[in-house]
Amino acid sequence: MLDRRWLEMTWRDGLFAHWPVDPSSVAAALPDGLSVATHDGDAYLGVVSFVMDDIRPRGVPIGLSFPELNLRTYVEGPDGPGVYFHSLDADDRIGVAVARGLFRLPYYRAETDVRLTATDGGFDAVRFASRRVHEGAPHAWFDATYGPAGEAFTPETGSLPGFLLENYRFYTAGSDGRLYVGEIDHERWTLRPAEAEIRANTLFAANGFDRPDGEPLLHYAEPLAVTADRIRRA
Repeated sequence: MLDRRWLEMTWRDGLFAHWPVDPSSVAAALPDGLSVATHDGDAYLGVVSFVMDDIRPRGVPIGLSFPELNLRTYVEGPDGPGVYFHSLDADDRIGVAVARGLFRLPYYRAETDVRLTATDGGFDAVRFASRRVHEGAPHAWFDATYGPAGEAFTPETGSLPGFLLENYRFYTAGSDGRLYVGEIDHERWTLRPAEAEIRANTLFAANGFDRPDGEPLLHYAEPLAVTADRIRRA
């Protein structure tokens, strides 16, 4: 549990799409102080889309809500294993400014449309379309419809879903050249296998990666309450 719960929020409507990649391709994009984390010899690049709901400092009655899309990988750092974000796109001008200023994260302003739709399979699906509009940043476009396609489960420690999703720490490189770390806390994920139609995804190119081969491993995430602390030097 965190000693200081500075932010509270709920994450919902989440898709985790992960591609295995050669560790060397990830290592070249990491800042000093971080190394690639692998599972059975593979590194992973993940595209994650979701809605951050009711984001607020602890004790504040009203919060922000906005969609987010990120490209991430998994690393070992001086404070332990964690997530490294290559980019984060969000449809909220204030939220982007706060995240860039207080958390030193590479957030970019985007225009995002999120809709729940009915499908022939009998469940609700999420239509998530995001277009980056941040001035001076590489263009990025993502458009997908996704939803659950199997029974709910909690990822086991040591399993591939556990490696990919049970992360409670993130690292970011500041403009001062220093490495920073942030901590989050939440109950264990409740996941379902997912199916997705990804019509557009230029996040890899926007971050200098070749598009990975093959189909991604897909998970749909049930809503989850999350708390986060301020970042500090790693």
